[in-house]
Order: sequence, then C-alpha cells, then structure tokens
Amino acid sequence: MNKIIIVGAGFAGLQAAKVLVTSSFNITIIDKNNYHLFQPLLYQVATAGLSPADIALPIRNIFRSQQNLKVILDELVEIKPQFNQIRTRNNTYSYDYLILATGSELSYFGQDQWKKFSLGLKNIENATLLRSKILQAFEKAERINDDKTINKLLKFVVIGGGPTGVEMAGAIAELSKNVLTKEFATIDTMATQIILLEAGPSILPTASLRLSIYAKDSLEKMGVEVKCNTVVQNISEFLVSTNNENIEAGTIIWCAGVKASLLRNLINIETDKIGRVFVNDDLSIPKYPKIFVVGDASHVKDKNGNPLPGLAPVAKQEGRFVAGVIKKYVLNDKTQNKFYYKNRGYLATIGRSKAIVDFGWLTLKGRIGWIFWSLIHIYFLIGFRNRFMVFVNWVWSYLTFSKSARLITNNKNEKNSS
Repeated sequence: MNKIIIVGAGFAGLQAAKVLVTSSFNITIIDKNNYHLFQPLLYQVATAGLSPADIALPIRNIFRSQQNLKVILDELVEIKPQFNQIRTRNNTYSYDYLILATGSELSYFGQDQWKKFSLGLKNIENATLLRSKILQAFEKAERINDDKTINKLLKFVVIGGGPTGVEMAGAIAELSKNVLTKEFATIDTMATQIILLEAGPSILPTASLRLSIYAKDSLEKMGVEVKCNTVVQNISEFLVSTNNENIEAGTIIWCAGVKASLLRNLINIETDKIGRVFVNDDLSIPKYPKIFVVGDASHVKDKNGNPLPGLAPVAKQEGRFVAGVIKKYVLNDKTQNKFYYKNRGYLATIGRSKAIVDFGWLTLKGRIGWIFWSLIHIYFLIGFRNRFMVFVNWVWSYLTFSKSARLITNNKNEKNSS
C-alpha cells in the first residue's frame, strides 16, 4: 500500500486527503494544530461575531470513519528527498508521495519590528487576541476622563485594502456604531474612527473597478475613512507613519500581506520573493517528482502569467488536482498533467447586508450579494454543527443587532495609551 504524507490540514491538504482517502492508500496527515480552520471567517472571531469553535473542527473528527488515514499532531522540521523521508519534532516518517500544504504566515515586508505594534490576523490566537484588544479599547475609554486619550483609544487603523482589511474595517464599524451604542454610559461609541489604508489606487484591487468603488462608498457610509495611495512607511507604538501623514491610534491592525511558510529552509528548492515554491505543471517540485506543493506555499501562474492568489478556492482546486495526479502515477498512467485554475468568482463582505460577488459574467452587490456570500460561506464550512451555529449566529445578529461572542480572554494589565 502506497504511503502518502500530507503536511498541513488547510484547504489544500484537506481536499487532497478527501480525494485520496477513498482509494487504497496509507495516508498520514501531519499538522501543528489538531484542527482545520476556516480562515475566511476569522475576522468575525476577531470582531466578536463568532466563537473560534464555530469556524474550526478537529481533523480527527473529519476523518473519524476512515481506517486508512492517520492524523499526527506534530511539526515538520526537515525533508530528506534522497531517502523519501521527512523528520518532525518527534519522529521520522517514510513516504512514497509527499504533499506539502504548509500554508502562509503574516508578512511585514521585511519590517518585522512592526509586528510588536500592529496585530495581524492569521490564526485563532491572533483572532482572540485582536478581539480582546478591540473590546478593551472601549472598556479603557469608559473609565478615562481625558478626551484626547479617549479619542486615541477609539481610533482604529486597518492597514491593507484587500478582502481581509475591508471585512475587518466594516466589522469594526458595525460593532462600534450598531452593536455597542447603548451599552456604555460615558463614551459615545458612534464617535469611533476607523481608518482603512491602502497603498494602491483602489481597495479590493482584484475585483472589478465598479465593485471596488461600490465597496469604498459603502464603507464610507458606515463611517470608515478609506485612504488609497497611502503607503505605510513606519509603525511604532500607537503611531502609523505614511507617505502623507502620521496617524495616532490606539489599535493598529495589519491586513496587508502574507508570505509562504518557508519550505526553502527545509529542502533545497527555488522560491519567489515571498517564499512560494516554483513548481512544475503538475505541482511537483523540480527534481523531486514525488513531492508536491499546493495552496499558499506554491507559485502557480494563471493564464495571464500572474501568480495565483492565496485564496481558498485556489488551494482546494490544487489539492484535488494533486490527489488525481498521484492516483494516475500509482496506476502507471503516463498522461501529462497540467494544473489550470478555474475562477469560480470573487466574494467579499463589507458589512451588514452589504457584500460584492464578481463572477466575471455576473456581478452582485448589496443585500443580494450579502445573502449569496453568506450561503456560500455556510456551504463551504466543514461539519453540520459549524454550519448550523454560524447560520444561527448570523440570523440572531441580523435580527437583534447583537454580537454574542464579546469575551475579553486576554485581560492582562496593559498600560493605558497616552
């Protein structure tokens, strides 16, 4: 029985496993977390709309009825292609085929010192920390008498005008201007300032210009100040310096970029400037035909010669494709395999009853776009419980203007901003 090791249980790794598990392979999934995380809804955990358990599911639970699949909680530290082996922190494993779906991590474009002053959003730990930071800003403002300090605490700067930045800015606006308005005796949460910074000429640059303009107008109607053509030059404590101005804020949120998990530190391979591995047409590594790289960790070009974005649909299609390639190899099928990404559309939510959907041949916006966005995300969640809980939470939030997950779980004594 062929041994297949999948490192990473994100969208790509999970999709590959689902296809391969139906055949007679011995499959091992190795991940440093014991759960699969639905990252597109992570911003809702950070803004108190959902709880972490609503968008995550234990990997073992997903494959609980599969006898030919094993899940290992561990971390990859070395790849030995000459021996068809990998080494983790706790063991060594042999493979016939290896799928690397190691994902991506936050990138501060070489300015790692910014990480200390601007929270990113890539995992559950980031999201719960950010949720506490956002909620603590209002709690601190409630107990302070100085107007200047209150204004700083109630100012949020979101850096990056892609889908995550847009969704985060809209969610903070909804929280401050709809949900919390009647819950504080001293402060006026309606006075909260949310500033979205984008280096390019428009937000949501991969969407059509018409939808990008609609998203900007919608955010501004919600009270978000959108600043395009604004390049961040430095971030320090409570201060963002751009090419246009200095902005003082109590909370700075980084949504501007990611880089691939650094596989080049584990194996001698060529990568692009953000760490994505250059792969063959069949997503295997040059010189190593039995090692495949999928998802955010791979550099794959679209039909126009541009690298595919790190999105869930891309990762899922790559995972499914590589599983098919391995099945062919095992059957000694010599057919040439080349991955082609089929763009199913582009979606982003802006706020309550506002979202954009771009299929190329059809675009949706506003309430109908938001309904479609909601249904698509519920459909792609893993597990009936998660789908049900997210649906119930969204309906309850829509009807009551409430967010039920407003828990401050990192309530450490932080110094007041001043």
